[in-house]
Amino acid sequence: MATIYDVAELAGVSPATVSRVFNGTSVSDEKVAAVRSAAKQLSFTPNRAARTLRRQSSEVIGLIIPDIENPYFTEMARGVEDVASEAGYSVVLCNTDAQVEKESTYLQIAISEHMSGIIIATASEHSDLDPILATGRPIVAVDRTTAYDVDGVVMANRAAGTSATQDLIRSGYRRIAYIGGPSHIDTAAERAAGWQQAVAADGREIDADLLRFSTFRVDGGRAAMEELLALPEPPDAVVAGNNLIGVGAIQVLTEHGLTPPAVGVAVIGSLPFTTLSPAAVTVVRLPARHMGVTAANMLLERIRGDVQPSRTVVLRNELQSASIPR
Repeated sequence: MATIYDVAELAGVSPATVSRVFNGTSVSDEKVAAVRSAAKQLSFTPNRAARTLRRQSSEVIGLIIPDIENPYFTEMARGVEDVASEAGYSVVLCNTDAQVEKESTYLQIAISEHMSGIIIATASEHSDLDPILATGRPIVAVDRTTAYDVDGVVMANRAAGTSATQDLIRSGYRRIAYIGGPSHIDTAAERAAGWQQAVAADGREIDADLLRFSTFRVDGGRAAMEELLALPEPPDAVVAGNNLIGVGAIQVLTEHGLTPPAVGVAVIGSLPFTTLSPAAVTVVRLPARHMGVTAANMLLERIRGDVQPSRTVVLRNELQSASIPR
């Protein structure tokens, strides 16, 4: 088994320099490259257990998300992992199913395992980050904001709701509904506010019957779409507040023979699967991988000792209009 001395000899540096590289201490880029290349050739693995005891933290980052089955979070996780791996950190992925109890358990594990930091999409407004913040571990909130003074990366959620609705208005639809996730999640509330803003700006009354909050899952989209179609005056278009809601809404519309352009559909987030042509649906693309990359870089800065005030980065969305004429 290769030792730190073998790596130092092959890289042409001192053992102390090798130690500094793997401890994240400032070393020139040339020496970092030489040490990592030598370590790779020798299949050298640092003694993480010893370093954890010495530094009171491990080279592990916790990524806590509410729904591992949602491709949006999977894409975000890929961005986190790419950055973390390049920096020599491992990522532990934790799925809470949007349950505060599970989230609390994972946060306690992060403390007991001396994880270096946490990236989290909180389960609810009741999420308790106090215990882990008390340890001094850095946290970056993603996708949704928290009541805590921590770094964050979010989408331009209100703008996403507005642009999706405006696109349907431009296409000539008049009675546009909105289906969002749980109303207490700011992601859902902000996108709904964007829908309301676009409808009001077009000089229309806000019809409360057309606003539905459900879950962020396929079944939530299905249930809300069925309710909308059962109205005395059903909508002629719908904005889906996330990708899986969009899938559920489209499934129900298809079952009722109401495919676009007979009923307009705009989805916030890339559709993971659909029986419709992609050209039939307006999509507001969310840069999920970029969110993960940004969050991981922010967390690593904190781990390395960045002391600037907390900040929130807002990422832009990209509108892709449906190209099938009404």
